[in-house]
Amino acid sequence: MTDNKWKFSVAPMMDWTDRQCRVFHRLMSQRARLYTEMLTTGAVIHGDRARLLGFDTSEHPVALQLGGSDPHDLATAARIGEDFGYDEINLNVGCPSDRVKDGRFGACLMAEPALVAEGVAAMKRAVTIPVTVKCRIGIDDQDPETALDTLARGVIAAGADALVVHARKAWLNGLSPKENRDIPPLDYDRVYRLKAALPDVPIIINGGITSIAEAKQHLAHVDGVMLGRAAYQEPWRLLSVDSELFGETPPHATIKDVFAAMLPYIERQLAEGTRLHSITRHFVGAFHGVPGARAFRRHLAENGVRPGAGIDVLRDAIARVDDRPPAAVAA
Repeated sequence: MTDNKWKFSVAPMMDWTDRQCRVFHRLMSQRARLYTEMLTTGAVIHGDRARLLGFDTSEHPVALQLGGSDPHDLATAARIGEDFGYDEINLNVGCPSDRVKDGRFGACLMAEPALVAEGVAAMKRAVTIPVTVKCRIGIDDQDPETALDTLARGVIAAGADALVVHARKAWLNGLSPKENRDIPPLDYDRVYRLKAALPDVPIIINGGITSIAEAKQHLAHVDGVMLGRAAYQEPWRLLSVDSELFGETPPHATIKDVFAAMLPYIERQLAEGTRLHSITRHFVGAFHGVPGARAFRRHLAENGVRPGAGIDVLRDAIARVDDRPPAAVAA
């Protein structure tokens, strides 16, 4: 197995892993690698960069995920990302949405491995930080044995530093983006075989992993695990990452401690004009399984969205929660 910096990461997730979410996650694990939502090369090059790319220094290590297929634009966007201070540039070759398909980026690029490799090579020439690729095992009627192998070998030859594989096909014809997250069957063994074939390349597995215990099992076969919805919907799971996977003391022992540490950040954000709800919307699953969790969620839902909602709304919501840890925290 390769010794690498991708042992555990939280997946890039559209509408979810924004800067507020990442600060929250970082307070639960100092070792997890964090990813932005996917940003198109056009948005990075032509958009409001401070708004789109800005992040808190506490988020490191944090990677910028790009969507695009034009090698020149990818290189330009990667260079902008590096200048902003990102620790890695990740190319999205896995998102199955129609908008992505129409824009010739995301999972449809599984059908154009040579173009993906060209994009990786261009980014590698443009930046000094790692360049990685996140893909599926195939799309539509592709044979995953051939499709994944062809893409992987192409991008590695082009200089990719690691490959993140969502262990499902993406069906661009016939399934919605939401269905593509659940319906195509998981094939972890296919990713394990890729690792066996590329022993010197960091291979990270993603898709359907629901706990740190499951992550440990995968780490017997691959170099890293990327947790997606489980990390977002039940963020308390991240509290055990540093101890269980790295043998280190986590930055905070409980979610209540995490919130205590995050309050000054939230107050600064509110002072800069950020709405409370845009931060607290990421806290819905924070106390999953703890007495008072429903009251916490209800209080935030009813009061956090009000114009001018302040930090006291969050403090009052937290006060409704029992101090006992989630019963399923070890699961």
